[in-house]
Amino acid sequence: QLQASGGGLVQAGGSLRLSCAASGRTFSVRAMAWFRQAPGKEREFVAAISWSGGSTSAADSVKGRFTISRDNAKNTVSLQMNSLKPEDTGVYYCAQGRTAMPDPYDYEYEQWGQGTLVTVSS
Repeated sequence: QLQASGGGLVQAGGSLRLSCAASGRTFSVRAMAWFRQAPGKEREFVAAISWSGGSTSAADSVKGRFTISRDNAKNTVSLQMNSLKPEDTGVYYCAQGRTAMPDPYDYEYEQWGQGTLVTVSS
């Protein structure tokens, strides 16, 4: 199971840190990712990290602002979001991959958290 937390209301230019706690024995050997879904839009890739944390990828829209990290000892993955914009508003989902390497496609992820809402006001 994946449990996401840390969402909330923030002004444009502000920061939030999302966390996702995982249970199960496969966390440390699988890639993890964050996706988001804005109202009325399809779910989109935000960022992903390999099993070891040695490889990351991010959507162009968040590069330089968002940082994904993980702690395999604590079974957690985090998303540090800085310089937030109103267009970052949405429900953010953490997901556990089918493989060890990061991937931007949602069909490559087999477990999903319940989502946490991020609202960025202008």
